[in-house]
Amino acid sequence: MENKFKNIKIEYHILQSFPVTCLNRDDVGSPKTAVIGGVKRARVSSQCWKRQVRVALHEAGVPIAVRTKRIADLIIEHLDSSDAKQVNDAEIVASAISDDTLVFFSNSEAELMAKYITEHKIKKDDKNLADNLQKYLKSEIKSNRGIDGMDVALFGRMIAKAPGMNIEGAASFSHAITTHRVSSEVDFFTAVDDRLTEEETGSAHMGALEFMSGTFYRYVSLNLGVLYENLGDENATLKAVEEFTKALYIAVPAARQRTQAGYCLWDFAHVFVRKGQEIQLAFDAPVKAEGKGYLAPSIAVMEDSLKRNKTLMGSMFGEIGNYVFGDAPEHGIDGLTDFITNTLKEIQ
Repeated sequence: MENKFKNIKIEYHILQSFPVTCLNRDDVGSPKTAVIGGVKRARVSSQCWKRQVRVALHEAGVPIAVRTKRIADLIIEHLDSSDAKQVNDAEIVASAISDDTLVFFSNSEAELMAKYITEHKIKKDDKNLADNLQKYLKSEIKSNRGIDGMDVALFGRMIAKAPGMNIEGAASFSHAITTHRVSSEVDFFTAVDDRLTEEETGSAHMGALEFMSGTFYRYVSLNLGVLYENLGDENATLKAVEEFTKALYIAVPAARQRTQAGYCLWDFAHVFVRKGQEIQLAFDAPVKAEGKGYLAPSIAVMEDSLKRNKTLMGSMFGEIGNYVFGDAPEHGIDGLTDFITNTLKEIQ
């Protein structure tokens, strides 16, 4: 069946403000930063936010893969664990796919590997084992309409030892950056021992944590053609887009949420369904608050930049539709998902 979504993307341009938070830490526990336009900005890595989207998908009941080094354990769950030979074969199969590396592996793939073990004679010194496994897996998944791990379809998979199992990810995430200059501050805190003796005074513990606040610009692109190829079905693709959009909306990095509670949703977003080259904004010139906060001027800069890019690209912009989230009370997440679904259904 022809892929009618080829070269079509959904682009999410998101503005999201956070108060006192440390959403993503570096190796010494400080908020991650980047220098953009000659000034320091707060930063949240793409990996950090993708992880939270996976968690949000899982909590919504969407089947996702397992990221693990213990592939053999996943395969053994579909075998007779009391059969020593099958357990040993599972270990051989797992080692043929990957060594000591984290791999995304879906339940259906583990089940298919177990099926392969029951149907074939496994030899540890078989130099063609990895190739045979890859061919078998690819054939079975294609005939069964795609993989069941939506996160693998969205974010892809790279296995150096078994390149035939590589999957191109449909989603591209930028590092989220504040639209303005930031400087970290330090929260000095103390803790009191509830069992102090009369002779003891003062705190039993002292510490310090860095934090920042700001309005973040997030850019996410979803390649519908790739997503369709990975899932193998139009209805599954439409469902995946809806679930992904909702997960993207509620996903917030988990760092220090028990002490800072940065549970903030989108403030504003402009979402496009379009063809052609993706366009991320740079916010090279830092936005200034001028006593009115950073959100309003960030919206103005983002909308002006998108309008300018659209004008400069002309016919190459390839717009099919767009939706502005947050510019009115009725323009929320339900309206956005309805817009995307209806727009994609109309594509011929």
